[in-house]
Amino acid sequence: MTEHNEPDSPEEYLRAATAHMKEKAFMQAFSICVVGLDRYPENGRLLCQAAQTCIALGRVREARLYIDTARPANVGMSLVHELHGDLCLLEDKPGEATKSYRQADKLDPGREGLSVRVDRARQMMTANKPAQGKRRQVLAFPEEIARAGQLERDGEPGKAENIYRDILRRDPEHVEAMRKLAEVAAVHSQYGDAEVYLRRAVGIAPDYARLWLDLAAAQMEQDKLEDAIASTRQLVELTPNIAESHIALGNALARADLAEKAEQAYRAALLLKPYHAGALSGLAQQLKTLGGQEEAIAVHRENLLRNPKNAEPWWSLANMKTYGFSDQDLQSMETQLGRDDLTELSRVQLHNALGFAWEKREDYDKAFRHFSGGNELRRKSEIYDPVENEVSTSRVIKVFTPELLQRYRSCGDTDSSPIFIVGLPRSGSTLIEQILASHSQVEGTHELSDLPQVVHSMPRANKRERFPDNLPGLKPELFTRFGRDYLDRTRRYREGAVYFIDKNPNNFTYVGLLQLMLPGAKIINARRHPIDSCFGSYKQLFASGQPFSYDLTDIGEYYLQYQRLMDHWHEVLPGKVLDVQYEAVVDDLEQQVRRILDYCGLPFEQACVEFHRTERAVKTASSEQVRQPIYGSSVNLWKRYETHLGELQEVLEPLL
Repeated sequence: MTEHNEPDSPEEYLRAATAHMKEKAFMQAFSICVVGLDRYPENGRLLCQAAQTCIALGRVREARLYIDTARPANVGMSLVHELHGDLCLLEDKPGEATKSYRQADKLDPGREGLSVRVDRARQMMTANKPAQGKRRQVLAFPEEIARAGQLERDGEPGKAENIYRDILRRDPEHVEAMRKLAEVAAVHSQYGDAEVYLRRAVGIAPDYARLWLDLAAAQMEQDKLEDAIASTRQLVELTPNIAESHIALGNALARADLAEKAEQAYRAALLLKPYHAGALSGLAQQLKTLGGQEEAIAVHRENLLRNPKNAEPWWSLANMKTYGFSDQDLQSMETQLGRDDLTELSRVQLHNALGFAWEKREDYDKAFRHFSGGNELRRKSEIYDPVENEVSTSRVIKVFTPELLQRYRSCGDTDSSPIFIVGLPRSGSTLIEQILASHSQVEGTHELSDLPQVVHSMPRANKRERFPDNLPGLKPELFTRFGRDYLDRTRRYREGAVYFIDKNPNNFTYVGLLQLMLPGAKIINARRHPIDSCFGSYKQLFASGQPFSYDLTDIGEYYLQYQRLMDHWHEVLPGKVLDVQYEAVVDDLEQQVRRILDYCGLPFEQACVEFHRTERAVKTASSEQVRQPIYGSSVNLWKRYETHLGELQEVLEPLL
């Protein structure tokens, strides 16, 4: 095994960890065990090695978790019983220690050092007075924990959950049962419940690093990004020599749009593991966000060199939109796509990268074949119901009547600082954001999730009631509170400009609500030719969200509902929303810039026309495109694919 290569077997992880233990580099040994157990979670030798490193580090509680995980499936392994005895001694349980040492000796007679340990245990038993009452174990019920784990692997999570709950009834401070129940809650997308369990668990076992990692994941799923950052910082403090801990911090910082700090976290991970695939990908993404395109490309290239089985760098390079692949690159991707051991995600990423590569070479048939091949795979893993989307749109239209808007016309916070850019993805929203963010009075943020969070927090009569059905019965003063809540939440993204941009395209659903809670806010609807808009999203492999975008019929029907809702907003709130057509911006940039600034009540500034000179972090797939002067090559690009887009044209026919 070379210095920086990943071990390929449990034995290699063990050898590497043992070598560090001999040098008393306990944290490095523990780091290797943690990574090894991610790949081989049931390996008894690795579990024992992890327990030994924890004992050496003084983390008795964490060592207990590893040993109690190992014991049920490794009853014939002498080392397991020996380490269990060592833990019992540390926990002042000499009687149990003696039993474990005897069992270890029975399995491996004459094992070195056991007789000394047995003598020590007997001395402790003699010295100790009889304990009053029943001693509480640090982690009880190891057999039941193991049985529940097996039930989960057998596809019976409900039965496993019952076991964990039963353990907590008998032992309310059983940390591992709490952690496992949090896992069950997360599987059902009940991240709030998962967070409750994990917060309670870290209160009992604050030095158990895995709890902080799981807690951060649950918080990120709820967009509690400040909490997630705090949790991952605690994780780094506990395990500063584990690269994965710094990567977790980097991921949380990146989600919070703190690109410079995220870059630092990924670099810290790479100091510990110079060629870690995830750290290299994270670093490259932050460099791209901050405008360091050449360095980002170099990092992706290094990732491909050091981790040739990893497909993500190919996709990330393609996602720059301005990158050109060589003939050798194309051959490498095609060869990798032919492998049998690719994960489904890697296959999707390669298809998407090849789609953009062939599009750049103007071979549109090959490009479409790859786009559609990747999307067919991705659609299988997405949950999207077009009928439900149509019903949801109808509910919004039904609730937001002129009468409702009139009833609450005097509500809301009058702050006029937010500028919302809405629409569909790949319709020019990043271009509009860059134009506005180039103005001296406007601050660009990114695609914020705060408005949906405010909506989720609104009072409901019951758990089944959803937005917008809960709105008509609310007290008028609540809408002012909602507006202030949004402004308070988004203050962390601002640095003092008069206005700020929220560029979450999905906020088009909430235009009526924004009128009630922030009547002074400006709303710009980014529009593009319907087929260009839909096909642009179809080509884009989104990291998450937009589940409608991987099927041409789905995306066409989604566009119809989007247009239906925007037509409704124009009808009931005339003049509230400014439509900005991408093709018009390309055709006459200055005229459209003046139109946008007039709508926002801003004086004209030449910097908005020269938006590509503005230096700022841009997180979206268009980040490199908006750093160039405006160009028209994307206008009517769909016509190059027209022979493949019959079903999309048929769906969109009412708008064409």
